[in-house]
Amino acid sequence: MRVALVSMYTTHHEETGATRRTRRTAELLSDRGHEVVVLCSQWWDGEVPEFEHQNVTYRRVTESPSVGAFASKVPFVLRDVAPDVIQVTSYPPSHVSAVKTAARFLRTPVVADWWNRDDRGGNRAYRRAAKSPDAVIVPSEMIRTQVRELGASADATRLVPEPLNMGLVRDAPVKEVADVVYARDLDEHANVESFLLALAELRDKDWSAAVIGDGPERGTAEQTARDLRIDDRVEFLGELPAEKAVPIMKGAHVFAQTATVEPFATNLLWALACGCVCIVEYQARSSAHELVEGRERGSLVTNPQELADEIVAARRFDHETVDDDFAHYDFRTVVDQFEGVYQTEIDDYGFF
Repeated sequence: MRVALVSMYTTHHEETGATRRTRRTAELLSDRGHEVVVLCSQWWDGEVPEFEHQNVTYRRVTESPSVGAFASKVPFVLRDVAPDVIQVTSYPPSHVSAVKTAARFLRTPVVADWWNRDDRGGNRAYRRAAKSPDAVIVPSEMIRTQVRELGASADATRLVPEPLNMGLVRDAPVKEVADVVYARDLDEHANVESFLLALAELRDKDWSAAVIGDGPERGTAEQTARDLRIDDRVEFLGELPAEKAVPIMKGAHVFAQTATVEPFATNLLWALACGCVCIVEYQARSSAHELVEGRERGSLVTNPQELADEIVAARRFDHETVDDDFAHYDFRTVVDQFEGVYQTEIDDYGFF
């Protein structure tokens, strides 16, 4: 299958949940044997219109990110690529409509991959973007609701979560670094303060904690730990690849999720698969609760005091290092789901 992934931004321009999802999808599809072309603004040096990276071909649409220029040029690049199916990111939303218009002439189905509504896009453009594709892929039920509120039909939405590598989870060693772990990009939505406030409530208890992740709010979080006088018991480990983070999660007993914005709680998923008792602070713009609802080794809280109480209560559970209940999130299964959406849309498009 020849798949065109349309995304003006890539991880080489900006590291976001949406760009990481596009990169992962492209590489998973390529590993499966599909011919994958990412149509993007140029991020590599030189005048060459294409650049291959990790067995994925990146094709230049514009020399630099420009919403209007990209929308006007992408139809011509799509015509040259001649894909069997087109997947386009939901931001900028105007690109979804531009791709759909071009696809009508190419007689090619369009699937929008909707990570989250970006504040840089307008409401009217998002409504058009939600209605125009043949299908909309969402990572969680929360985002499905968001897309449906913008006008997408229930039949058009397909849930495809973020993947993990269960082989890595099973094979990784156990590294005892901390009893309680938090992991996420430390940006304005990280809300590490709730995690640290909960730990501060437990000063009289015996515990150690680790924060995995980096970002603009790391300095503030470290200062908060010092202000709360728990910095000697909280280790900030910075950004770690999965190969290093997984052993730490397998060695921990509790994982805390407090971020205020989370289209899909990927780090929480890894922690659950590593057997952690996972505690989620409910947030209106986070889908994290979806992963722990109804689970014995998971709980929902609404404030730092409740989080502290649940950390203590987690002692009633035995320590585990692998939970095979989450094997259906393995990357092999997730890429099957992407393929299933594509093939269904190709078949339906050809039928009608």
